[in-house]
Amino acid sequence: MSDIQYFTAEDGARIAYRDEGEGLPVLALAGLTRTGRDFDYVAPFLKNYRLIRMDYRGRGESQWTGAQTYTVPQEGGDALRLLDHLGLEKAAILGTSRGGLIGMFLAAVAKERLLGVCLNDVGPVLERGGLERIFDYVGRDPIAKSLAELAEKLPKVMPGFANVPASRWAEEVSHHYLQTDHGVKINYDPELREAFLAAFQGDALPEAWPLFEACADLPMCLLRGQNSDLLSHAAALEMCARRPDMVFTEVPDRAHVPFLDEPEAVAAITRWLGIIAA
Repeated sequence: MSDIQYFTAEDGARIAYRDEGEGLPVLALAGLTRTGRDFDYVAPFLKNYRLIRMDYRGRGESQWTGAQTYTVPQEGGDALRLLDHLGLEKAAILGTSRGGLIGMFLAAVAKERLLGVCLNDVGPVLERGGLERIFDYVGRDPIAKSLAELAEKLPKVMPGFANVPASRWAEEVSHHYLQTDHGVKINYDPELREAFLAAFQGDALPEAWPLFEACADLPMCLLRGQNSDLLSHAAALEMCARRPDMVFTEVPDRAHVPFLDEPEAVAAITRWLGIIAA
């Protein structure tokens, strides 16, 4: 994996990213609490592309800037700033969960910068049950004394995943948690909890069909974990009905979110990128 580099956001924040490979640029945007390490598993399948991964502000190696800045529009603005920093006019967006929401937002505000959008287990309609599960853990340190202990616990607290080797859970905790003298800690700003709750805790969940429709004419791909509690099968089918040309697959034995190195996920992403490159 390439070394971490940094650029400066418009407000002066120091944002980390990785840039590796050559060819069609793919800007990989991670899940809510996660980092560019989300894409370690799919990276070996993207060797013919330029894979660019950004740690959102407040996560991973990027600067903490406070709850009020942890928003989709701000993070989308940072993504555009990164493209500017790299001198790229356009890029394909591979967005996992939060990253997919940012991808749709960018289609609405800066479509001319996008080559296509791939959504990993996210869409314009999010299920309350999946959001409440995220409410439970976001911004909170896990109850574990060691990374090894947490890795052993993950299969039990991650319902919907099957046939996942112990080595993968060990990789997951090493990517997204820190070992300290006082136990395992999250590797992001705890204020992200405040920002996330403010965005989604209401009686009526916001729907984002206009953002999905903004992706019109862009090559699209949708991956859904077959057991996902955040993106329903019905919502995925509605997305497919509105975009019958969209590459779509459901990944078996996965909930929210697929790791992206599953054969079904790799095949769909490869097909999507082939459409863009054609």
